[in-house]
Amino acid sequence: MRHQLTGNAGLYHVARELSRRGWHVMPTVRNARGADLYAATDDESRVLPIQSKALSKKNPVPLGTSLDNLRSYWWVVTINANTAAPTCYVLTMEEVKAAAHRGVNGSGKVSYWLQPKSYALSQYKEAWDRLGNPAPSEGLQITVTLSAAAGRPPQ
Repeated sequence: MRHQLTGNAGLYHVARELSRRGWHVMPTVRNARGADLYAATDDESRVLPIQSKALSKKNPVPLGTSLDNLRSYWWVVTINANTAAPTCYVLTMEEVKAAAHRGVNGSGKVSYWLQPKSYALSQYKEAWDRLGNPAPSEGLQITVTLSAAAGRPPQ
């Protein structure tokens, strides 16, 4: 039960931070595959799929048994999620995959983890600006597609 509360605290903290910065935030159905949140601009010209990982302290983030199953382009790791002062780290899926640690248990089962030394870095800490500016683009005609590249910032 405490694990679920930690996840909820982190998820809603991320939603709050995005909302404060001008994004419209929509949580998805919990425990569904894929993004935990979608953040959209006012005119919906940009929609960002975001994976939220919340921890009660600075621990490794479990990534599952295959990195091929990771979906959302943006990842936010929240530590101290149950406290009055959570800290968020904003990463791309490529950064998560590149930094993933591969582990094998005694029975030979493989699992992947994101170690704190890989995500708790100054360039990711509270780096909300990496998501881009949520201000609408005037006169822009947009088709929103939720593909692997959907949440990437413009180049």
